[in-house]
Amino acid sequence: MSIQIGIMGYGNLGRGIECAIKQNDDLELKAVFTRRDPETVNILTEGVGVYKTEEAEKFKDEIDVLILCGGSATDLPKQTKEYAKMFNVIDSFDTHAKIPEHFAEVDAAAKEGKKVGIISVGWDPGMFSLNRLYANAILSNGADYTFWGKGVSQGHSDAIRRIDGVKDGKQYTIPVESALEAVRNGENPELTTRQKHTRECFVVAEEGADQARIEEEIKTMPNYFSDYDTTVHFISEEELKREHSGIPHGGFVIRSGKTGWEEEHNHIIEYSLKLDSNPEFTASVLVAYARAAYKLNKEGQSGCKTVFDIAPAYLSSQSGEELRKHML
Repeated sequence: MSIQIGIMGYGNLGRGIECAIKQNDDLELKAVFTRRDPETVNILTEGVGVYKTEEAEKFKDEIDVLILCGGSATDLPKQTKEYAKMFNVIDSFDTHAKIPEHFAEVDAAAKEGKKVGIISVGWDPGMFSLNRLYANAILSNGADYTFWGKGVSQGHSDAIRRIDGVKDGKQYTIPVESALEAVRNGENPELTTRQKHTRECFVVAEEGADQARIEEEIKTMPNYFSDYDTTVHFISEEELKREHSGIPHGGFVIRSGKTGWEEEHNHIIEYSLKLDSNPEFTASVLVAYARAAYKLNKEGQSGCKTVFDIAPAYLSSQSGEELRKHML
């Protein structure tokens, strides 16, 4: 019997989840829910219905896990706690400062519904969070470093597109190579925001727009670009589509630490990702944790969880015996 999955929202992440379900034999797509007119949404899986979000409640006895694909700014703070009363849910809430508040609200809702909600699933927060925890536990005397990129920042790209006179644009976050090498060499540098990352923007300006003004607005934008060395390139719409249509990303989590009575030995723990498609990789992580939510709920557990609370075996479709034989 396959685990029945529902997808709430069908953008890049929702499509990625649909693809990931296809690659996991123990999972099956049951339904897709959208705010758009369902008649206009064409999914890849034959024989599966697309419904309005308001119809989700009708499927509470048919869907084992509902994966929420909305944004962290406005969608997930409302949706996750709402649907956790009816379904086991997974989300990718990534507003780090608000995770404790989000956890508390989802925990109350999931316990009320006797369901499991796993929040902040993805690669950061998510896989990077796990690796930070493992490294801290092992090397208690040390320093943490997280570098993102090279990759497309969707939030920063949106910020560029909001500027008057900008027709389209993409922004890449790029680690500073000298800072990365200093960390890898165990130098334990104290790095400012500007010393860790640069930002590179590719902008399509509207005809007649003041490019000098646009560049100045980008470089001085608080919370996005003002704290970074930022390069702005003005290119054609055709070049943007040809050279910058993908959504790659990745990064590094590094822990530099010391052991020994006199702290005489240095160690480096490094975890890295290089992703062709940020949403498709994120979707693959969400799907693995959907399996975990189903297993936990079958055991009678309820409430909110994070990646810190899930034993690795729950993520796998293999049995404990198979994991011990082939992966331990």
